Amino acid sequence: MAPKYPNVTVKLTEIDGNAFMILGTCQQAAREAGLSKAEMTAFYHEAARGDYDQLLQTVTRWFNCE
Repeated sequence: MAPKYPNVTVKLTEIDGNAFMILGTCQQAAREAGLSKAEMTAFYHEAARGDYDQLLQTVTRWFNCE
């Protein structure tokens, strides 16, 4: 399944696996791609509401991951 925003690429292999670092990297990539503040907030709430696996699943549903 294609991500919601395939034009937003997040390079997970180049960052620390820390959940806060992943969230920050995703937010930065989304901001640079021009996503609205509302969409960025929706992503954050969905990604942060569960455990680490939930975070990674949300990231891959929303963005193109490398």
